[in-house]
Amino acid sequence: MAENNMIERKTWGEFRDLGLLWFINRTLHLFGWALVFDYDENKVLKEVYPTRCKFRGFSEKNESEGFIKVTKYLKENIEILEKETLE
Repeated sequence: MAENNMIERKTWGEFRDLGLLWFINRTLHLFGWALVFDYDENKVLKEVYPTRCKFRGFSEKNESEGFIKVTKYLKENIEILEKETLE
């Protein structure tokens, strides 16, 4: 894939660690869907796939942790995000 200044490849681990997987799955739960991260016995990511699910939200603890992670990301990146929207 040709790289350009419009994209910057990231890892699934970073996506998850920033709280973005939680945020996306939180939204997908409304429709009975989720993204699943499948790891092998050595904790190496094998694949990511969409699935139908019966989940409709997360525990209070996971909700709090998710909001903290996403808010921290926004706080640390708001100037960059704003600049990118104005380019």
